[in-house]
Amino acid sequence: MATLTRYVPHDHPAFAGHFPGRPLLPGVTLLAEVLEALAADPALSAQLGPTLKLGSVKFLSPVLPGATLSIHVQPGERGVRFEVRDGPRLAASGQFEVHL
Repeated sequence: MATLTRYVPHDHPAFAGHFPGRPLLPGVTLLAEVLEALAADPALSAQLGPTLKLGSVKFLSPVLPGATLSIHVQPGERGVRFEVRDGPRLAASGQFEVHL
């Protein structure tokens, strides 16, 4: 298992309009953060290959501006399982599968 860290700045463009007065990181942006973290790790990226597809995802708690995310990944034969935590809170979990 590997743990990758991503900081979500207060001025991240995804917060604009999502939602006025109570900004939340959109789920698709959270998934992009996971993919970017995976791509930034050369060994993990090489193991997974160039093409992944989303097998499953659950969004469990909101991610607010200024969050420091811990992305826990567990590579396997067919892809990688992930959990995203914002401090002690589980924000999302799921699996990306290798797409052949």
